[in-house]
Amino acid sequence: MTQLPKIGLLIGSLAANGLSRKVAEGIRTIGADRLAFEIVEIGDLPLYNPERDTGDVPEWHAFRAAVAPLDGILFVTPEYNRSVPAALKNAIDVGSRPYGQSAWSGKPAAIVSQSPGAIGGFGANHHLRQSLVFLDMPAMQQPEAYIGNSAALFGEDGALAEGSGKAFLDSFVTAFASWVAQHAPPRP
Repeated sequence: MTQLPKIGLLIGSLAANGLSRKVAEGIRTIGADRLAFEIVEIGDLPLYNPERDTGDVPEWHAFRAAVAPLDGILFVTPEYNRSVPAALKNAIDVGSRPYGQSAWSGKPAAIVSQSPGAIGGFGANHHLRQSLVFLDMPAMQQPEAYIGNSAALFGEDGALAEGSGKAFLDSFVTAFASWVAQHAPPRP
């Protein structure tokens, strides 16, 4: 049996019941036959400070060790002030250090931005893409995923409701699985 690619889900919002987490859980459920998703938590990471990056921050080491073996990364994020939430930017910075030892390098990535409003997190999506270029993460270009009115994706039970939103996310996962197959670095 072929092992599914291991994909880290990084959720930009720290809200336990937030829309980004619900979208990520929905993606994990509908894509379980194509990708092995695992959520990599970012909420307990201390703020990155290069002066402390000498071995005394175990949370940073544990985070880097969790990211290193992954075959790809899917970011699911809201937009805060036309950019990514601070916790997500901090996780990116922690994973990219120490210099020359980035846990992100070469990992294929995709972004799903969401918003309860109409714009769907466009600003966060594009700000995050700028970081991915620098981090040497091939980011999937199409389909783009800006999920506006994201609360409407879920039924009363909290699961993704049948409809065009769920169908779009399913096709997005299919495209991302293909992207990962084309761009994932070989496993050691």
